[in-house]
Amino acid sequence: MKIKDVNRVPKHITTIGGQALIEGILMRGPKDVAIAVRKADKEIVLKKEKLNTLGMRYKFFRLPFIRGIVGLVESMVFGIRALMYSAEFFDEALEEEEKETFLDRVFKDKSEDVEIVLTLLFSLALTIGLFILLPSFITNLFKNNIHSPFLMNLLEGLVRIGIFLIYVVAVSKMEDVGRVFEYHGAEHKTIHCYESGQEMTVENVKKFPILHPRCGTSFLFMVMIVSILVLSFFGWPNPLQRFLIRILMLPVVAGISYEINRLIGKSNSSLAYYLSYPGLMLQRIATTKEPDEEQIEVAIEALNAVLTGNEEDDLWR
Repeated sequence: MKIKDVNRVPKHITTIGGQALIEGILMRGPKDVAIAVRKADKEIVLKKEKLNTLGMRYKFFRLPFIRGIVGLVESMVFGIRALMYSAEFFDEALEEEEKETFLDRVFKDKSEDVEIVLTLLFSLALTIGLFILLPSFITNLFKNNIHSPFLMNLLEGLVRIGIFLIYVVAVSKMEDVGRVFEYHGAEHKTIHCYESGQEMTVENVKKFPILHPRCGTSFLFMVMIVSILVLSFFGWPNPLQRFLIRILMLPVVAGISYEINRLIGKSNSSLAYYLSYPGLMLQRIATTKEPDEEQIEVAIEALNAVLTGNEEDDLWR
């Protein structure tokens, strides 16, 4: 299936989204979140919880632009917690004493929450170092040759995209990560099948593409494009000011990018196609791979668990 075919508007555009895990998949529906993991003995374990997001509790967090910022943070928390859960199934051979960590001893029942916070902080530090500080430092080497603030921000954005592409492609070459990206492909195929209105069987799911226009990979790519435009309004100040501006503008960029991705996801226009193309290409090159039948079965299990029986509940409006 060609990339352009991926952008065709399906019968039912769903808000259901997922994330690939270690030998499993997380699916987030309108009311529930489900995690399906295939254990070493081939059994599929399903965990399902009720959603209680800020957007569900407070109307303010469902407003345009605000919902993108809040959703990004909540998705990161859901994702880290789900990754930790899926990893537990492959540590079962360890003795209980060996599994006890420093955090377990110090924080007891709160150790998981502390680990999530530390992981988020580490991820944020890595993001700031690789995608904010490093591109800014490299671009600043050209300040004596480029005198246009817009061109400096454009160059910084291109450097940032280049670093991101190198990072993602390099990570995709790792064997364990390759397995995760196969589950990512299974997630996309299953959602395509559901949106087409076909019965979710392995044979039906296999027919669909591994690329999806509303993927988180496409969102990250859109963030980098939008950041070029937003940051251009602030010129090219000194290093400290640049750093502070980029940190403060992250929520703004995320909110705008989310709304653009929403429009792209349900549009069949030529503009939507061209805007989604870079993200789809990145999925094809690195972040999604063809799954096997067992991985598709896990994806189907996870998706079925979050369906409510009423398609209106998860309709993308």
